Amino acid sequence: MGGDRGPEELVAGAKAAANATGVPILVVGDPARLGNTDGLEVLAASEVIEMHDEPGSAVRNKKDSSLVRSAEAVRDGRASAMLSTGNTGAAMAAALLRFGRLPQVSRPAIATPIPVPGSSPTVLLDAGANADCQAAWLVQFAQMGSVYSRVRFGVPNPRVALLSIGEEAGKGNALVKEAHALMANSEDFNFIGNVEGRDFLRPVADVVVTDGFTGNVVLKSLEGGVGYMVDTFKKVMKTVATGESGPGLMAEVAPLLHQLDPDSYGGAMLLGVNGVCIISHGSSSAPAIANAVGVARDMVAGDVVDQLRQAVSAPAPGGDA
Repeated sequence: MGGDRGPEELVAGAKAAANATGVPILVVGDPARLGNTDGLEVLAASEVIEMHDEPGSAVRNKKDSSLVRSAEAVRDGRASAMLSTGNTGAAMAAALLRFGRLPQVSRPAIATPIPVPGSSPTVLLDAGANADCQAAWLVQFAQMGSVYSRVRFGVPNPRVALLSIGEEAGKGNALVKEAHALMANSEDFNFIGNVEGRDFLRPVADVVVTDGFTGNVVLKSLEGGVGYMVDTFKKVMKTVATGESGPGLMAEVAPLLHQLDPDSYGGAMLLGVNGVCIISHGSSSAPAIANAVGVARDMVAGDVVDQLRQAVSAPAPGGDA
């Protein structure tokens, strides 16, 4: 109910996913506003958590909201995963409060795929769940991100990097330096050292770890830059499409545009909670929703939550739980 395009767009994506894959969909929201659900099962919810609502208090006070009811459906076994395009903080709070954290996880993190032309995406985490972090939490983010890259993108031994202002081990602020020392001494993942912001769109690392404040700034910056580049490509393609070189250029550029289109990836996953929670962009289109349903299905089928539980089997070194 909280997406930018209204519930009809989400229902259209859900119907497309159900028709294409046979995955059963439970649509949660106000039946009067959902439009034609075309036979999809509906779980009625009378309240909506808006984008401007404070996440924690909204989840506590709006107990009949679509977000809270979605999380409860997973908790109670009525659904296998929840998917939201609404208030990100509220989706995270609902999942955390209704699913609970995995036993040894200090803080959940949002894992967002960043498209890398010609390669599998780079997983960025944390992309916004924790503005302030401890170094020990970043170690757990690395553990979880490595599992996620392997399960979602089939990377056998993901290269895990730490985001900093230089490649050298001594570069960065106090948090980054402490995290680097902890990650370099860990045998739980394939740590390759520091990377810089310029490395995201190149096949340098499979997982990049940072605090949620920095990660969200990076994500929004990349969204703006890549979006501008894609729009420019599309304008150029319209100009040259009727020319002699048009078909050949279209064939070269079309796959690149598809790879850079965020709708192709469906959404991010909240790692560290005891259930599958997919968080999609507020402006997600029906195709993006259909792709996100596919991601949720794959994560359930791949038993990613149990693998995350095994990966973080001990408390964070020196961090609180």
